[in-house]
Amino acid sequence: MKRFIFQLLTILTLSLTNVCATVDDALSYALEGATPYVKEGFTVREDWWGGDLAVKTQKAVVHQLFKNNQYWFWIGTESPTSKVTVHVYDSDGNLCEVEAFSKGRIAGARVIPKKTGTYYIIVEIEKSDRERTHWAMAYGFR
Repeated sequence: MKRFIFQLLTILTLSLTNVCATVDDALSYALEGATPYVKEGFTVREDWWGGDLAVKTQKAVVHQLFKNNQYWFWIGTESPTSKVTVHVYDSDGNLCEVEAFSKGRIAGARVIPKKTGTYYIIVEIEKSDRERTHWAMAYGFR
């Protein structure tokens, strides 16, 4: 019985480690997308969001942004064949990013809020070879 419990705990630990590693990998790609903008003076925050999504499924991240600051939101995924997007909307549902890019498994959107308030960052996995794809999003400001 002890051997069975040990084997079960080992399998569960390895499974959880694999899940964490894929989100960690996705975060690494999101931060890779941030690299050129850090060189432009953006500070990357320690906060980040992550999870997994099915293809063509969106996730809304609600975040407070402050007037006249500049923000970049970067998303990454561990899947090399994925295509991801990120877009920023204000509380009225208006697309408010001033710049965006999507390069396969990495995407980003920049916003300069005209007013302080609640904004919605929409993450989407547009294409993937997996049923569910792990993603992570980091952000920076200046």
